[in-house]
Amino acid sequence: MLIDTIAAISSPYGKGAVSMIRISGDESISIVERVFKPRSGISLLDAPAGKMIYGDFYSGGEVIDDCLVAIYRAPHSYTGEDSAEIFCHGGIFLTEEILKELFLCGARAAEPGEFSKRAFINGKLSLSQAESVINTIDAETRDSLLLARSHRNGVFSKEIDRIYNMLLDVASGIYAYADYPDEDLSDMTADEMALSLKESAEAVKKLLSTYTMGKAITEGVYTVIAGKPNTGKSSVLNMLLGEKRAIVSGVEGTTRDRIEETLVLGKIKLRLVDTAGIRASDDEIEKVGIDMSHDALSRAELILAVFDSSSPPDEKDLLFIEEISALSAPKIAVMNKSDLQGVFECPNGFDKTVSVSAVNGYGKDSLAKAIEELFITQKISYATDAVVVNARQKSALERALYFIECAINALDSGFTPDVACTDVESAMSSLGECDGRSVSVNIADAIFRRFCVGK
Repeated sequence: MLIDTIAAISSPYGKGAVSMIRISGDESISIVERVFKPRSGISLLDAPAGKMIYGDFYSGGEVIDDCLVAIYRAPHSYTGEDSAEIFCHGGIFLTEEILKELFLCGARAAEPGEFSKRAFINGKLSLSQAESVINTIDAETRDSLLLARSHRNGVFSKEIDRIYNMLLDVASGIYAYADYPDEDLSDMTADEMALSLKESAEAVKKLLSTYTMGKAITEGVYTVIAGKPNTGKSSVLNMLLGEKRAIVSGVEGTTRDRIEETLVLGKIKLRLVDTAGIRASDDEIEKVGIDMSHDALSRAELILAVFDSSSPPDEKDLLFIEEISALSAPKIAVMNKSDLQGVFECPNGFDKTVSVSAVNGYGKDSLAKAIEELFITQKISYATDAVVVNARQKSALERALYFIECAINALDSGFTPDVACTDVESAMSSLGECDGRSVSVNIADAIFRRFCVGK
């Protein structure tokens, strides 16, 4: 695959001041040379790398645009290969004509994320750094942007490397012990190996403790707004969104289908779901909506339980509280209608309680602060602290921790170090999945398919 030269439009589709076309591969500079002539008269093959070169782009023997071209020579490029970037006027037809000429000269169309995939294959990016590229593009808050930047700078990869090397030192000691059990050639005693493994386990646990925050900032929290009918759930949704997204009515059962929206509240991205009021119903259509509410609650990562603070609790409130109390997701009691006289005291069993008025917007900032306190539980320096940002990384770290603890148990139980060898190697393999040194082809392909064409 890497013997091909690929090309794609890297700027957004549509008219604009400038379009950019990217090409990468062994033949990239020579392909551009066939259709681009620098005004200076110098051959593009002899032109300096990393400099903007002004010239004319030809199609069918005729000049169709004057462009700027920057060339990069391996390994000093984003992909690690010879590559070039063409900056032309931003017409849709013009940009596609230039790309078509590159295809006629020997390039092929790049697949989604293929430039970044080549950078990963050529060792220019670790897998976590490659993931940070798409996180940078998708960033919707300053914190998500800074966190993506931290990963691109290798903060997470360096911490994985540090733990990996600690395990490698233990494995090397085990190998020496296994090969020469009577020679005492290992630099580490069994006790020192156990201590190093315990330090590794603590480092992995520290990383795992950042996942809730990292995911909340980058991917968002699946947040379900739930409660009995007529507590103002849809009004709370509208208040958070700042627009009338859901129909509001005094008639019970107005909301029958789930309404899903995404918004940023403070530092946290919320994937909000407004659900039908939870109650018993004989209406077949409403029952479908209520079943969907139960399903959403079972998958919730945060529950905003909305109560009508102006009315005393009734059986429906109690049944709802009983249902959600069995769920592990964090729960915030949202005491709505605070603009009216309150007669409903907040029930027990909630992580936070916030009084709001969906009518006038009172309490929105307090709710944002309460959510931040649930998910941002530690002070983090994005420049120095590694943060886990997705389920793939979390899963790999959990497997690594499991194998490290198995190795520790073997040593603590009095077994010789070579018994722990397989577990240490398995832990190293799992850690390697975090930054791509031992990741499967299928996982890598799935990650890069999320990228746009041209990136």
